[in-house]
Amino acid sequence: MGYAVKEIFYSLQGEGAHAGRPAIFCRFTGCNLWSGKEKHRAEAVCSFCDTDFIGVDGEGGGKFRTATELAKRVKEYWPTSIVDDIHPYVVCTGGEPLLQLDEILIEALHEEGIEVAIETNGTLSVPSGVDWICVSPKSGSTVVVHEGNEIKLVYPQDGHQPSDFTAMKFDYFFLQPMFDDAENNNIADTINYCLKHPRWSLSLQTHKLLGLQ
Repeated sequence: MGYAVKEIFYSLQGEGAHAGRPAIFCRFTGCNLWSGKEKHRAEAVCSFCDTDFIGVDGEGGGKFRTATELAKRVKEYWPTSIVDDIHPYVVCTGGEPLLQLDEILIEALHEEGIEVAIETNGTLSVPSGVDWICVSPKSGSTVVVHEGNEIKLVYPQDGHQPSDFTAMKFDYFFLQPMFDDAENNNIADTINYCLKHPRWSLSLQTHKLLGLQ
């Protein structure tokens, strides 16, 4: 099996429990909740996505024939000046990374000494070996991943509510304000919800606020 990757880049994690942490981002092409094409947005399960995950034409993107080939390419993005006791950290994202990320690739990344994280919509089972699991549910989908390290719910959404997930086994529960170009009261509403329901913490897209990739 080969792997199709939109882009690979090095930046700071902007969201969730690891906000501010240096990371390699490996963005896989494809998603099971939206084609990525604007003409399909209105009918998509996830209609608010702001990410380009079509094709392999981004920085570092391409088609990789083997897991070893991709793992070695990912490691090239980790600064060589970093001391040996700090392992490279990759965030596998998309689109939906679990359409492609499998145990073979996870093992190949581990063989390169890379810590593996995923950001998934939670509709597909997670292969064994992933070191950090972040689930971001989308209304209209069926979430099958009920445990992991963090759940990050865009708020508000028609359908999924925070209360739908509070019994699940996650270490961290985050609400992230839905961005709205027209009239964005979502930040204030999200803050108020967190204050009333302390299980949930506020997560902001700090990489966008800072102008990072």
